[in-house]
Amino acid sequence: MIRLHMTIRPGLLIFAVLLSGVSQVAIAAEEAKLAAGTDLGEQVTSKRVLTEEEKAEKLARKACKIEICDILATKEPRGPDIACDIIKTWRDEDIVKMLGGRIDWPWGKAVCQSKLRLKRAPLAKAMSEDRYTVDMDSHSVRCSLYQDGGKPYVVEIAMSPAVTFKNGKATDAKINWGDVSAPMLIYPLLYAGTGLDNSSNVLGPEVVRMVNEFTGKKCAEVKDELPGRRVN
Repeated sequence: MIRLHMTIRPGLLIFAVLLSGVSQVAIAAEEAKLAAGTDLGEQVTSKRVLTEEEKAEKLARKACKIEICDILATKEPRGPDIACDIIKTWRDEDIVKMLGGRIDWPWGKAVCQSKLRLKRAPLAKAMSEDRYTVDMDSHSVRCSLYQDGGKPYVVEIAMSPAVTFKNGKATDAKINWGDVSAPMLIYPLLYAGTGLDNSSNVLGPEVVRMVNEFTGKKCAEVKDELPGRRVN
């Protein structure tokens, strides 16, 4: 069982990240100690140049994030529910970094999309009550994996996540994977991995971390743009 966990977890985790569209890649670099007066060479930058499609995706995700964060901040249960069409493109080099160089990624970039539907009242209650579990309705996430020069592979997985909050912080979570549709080369990994996660909740702690990062750090990034916090 331990060996199975070690085999399945990296692959399933990367697909969980791809499918959820919640997490961002964190790339750490050690600081170089440079002596005074050293010629540092030509100026370079690591700033990402986004394509027009990526810019549009980013703006749409930000608008959705503002809607969710506004509910979390105001704790107002009355009003419209969340209904967002989420699209996220993961470049193949980002996926390789996420895998830490331990697993090859031969499928190119991944374009993932989902219709995110969240009921407003449960989100507000999760922030205001001592203990509350948010049960999401089942929804599907679809990823197209683009190999160079070939027809994209399509992976589709259903999920109905549940997250338990205590005093506004996520403490427990489960993805609750559903039906899987994928090419033969990928299907066995996803089928075994989702089954394992459903029975042992391997990814629960990672989901808790990602949710708390969103409700904390990510919402703080847009706090000045929340409709409920604006001062007229």
